[in-house]
Amino acid sequence: MIFNNKFRLIKSQNLSAKANSCLDSALFKTFTKDSLPVLRLYSWQTSVTFGLSQNPSDYVTLLKEYKNNFAKRITGGGVLFHGHDISYSLIIPSSYIQEKGVKETYELICSFILNFYASLNLKANFAKDVEEIVLSKDAFCQVGFEAYDIIINGQKIGGNAQKRTKNVIFQHGSIPLKTIKKDKQHGSSLEDFDIKLNFNDAADTLQKAFEKTFNAEFIESKLCENEQNIYDELYEGK
Repeated sequence: MIFNNKFRLIKSQNLSAKANSCLDSALFKTFTKDSLPVLRLYSWQTSVTFGLSQNPSDYVTLLKEYKNNFAKRITGGGVLFHGHDISYSLIIPSSYIQEKGVKETYELICSFILNFYASLNLKANFAKDVEEIVLSKDAFCQVGFEAYDIIINGQKIGGNAQKRTKNVIFQHGSIPLKTIKKDKQHGSSLEDFDIKLNFNDAADTLQKAFEKTFNAEFIESKLCENEQNIYDELYEGK
C-alpha cells in the first residue's frame, strides 16, 4: 500500500465551526514531511462554514440564522451546513502518494468513503462516473456537483475538498447523518436512505472502512503541545 499503515486518530464531538476550522488549520500548519499521518473524525454544533474564497458577510441572513456560529474552511467550495453530520480530516505527507495528480489523489483517498457506504449496503459512486450527473459549481456545496462528490441513487450525499503544499496533502469531507431540511442547499443524508447512525456508530464504521481500505493501524491521540499552541493562537486571533 502507498500509505504508511500507522495513523494518529483524533476524535472530537460537538465543536463550534470556529473550533473545528482552527483544529484543521493547526494540524495542517504544524505537519511536516516526517509527521505521523492524522485521521480526525468529528462533529459540529449547529453551524455553517464557507469556502476559502467566499465572503461570509455576503450571507448576513444566514449568519443571523446560525447565531454567528460560522467559520471559513482552509479549502475551497461553497456554503456547507453542519450539526447533523460527521466529518473527517486526513493529513498525510505528499510522499505517500507518489506521482499522482489532484484527481488521482482524490480517487485514492475517497475510496475509503465508498467502502464506508458499501458497508452500509449502499451503492455509492463518484459524480464523474454517473452518466446523468452534469458537473457544475454552486455557491452552496450540496447544490453543485464536483467530480468526486458522492452520489447514491442519483442523489448527492457528500463532498470532499483538498489543500496541498509541497510536503503535505490535507483532505476533508462531510457525511450528513440526519435530514434537517428537505431542500437542495442541505442535500440528502443517510437518514433519507433509511440508515440511522449516531456519531459513535458512524465514527466506528468510518474507522473500520479506513482500516480495511488502507491496512491502517490507529494510535488514539490528542493535540501535541505545538499543535495546541498553534490552535490557541488561531482561536484567539493572534
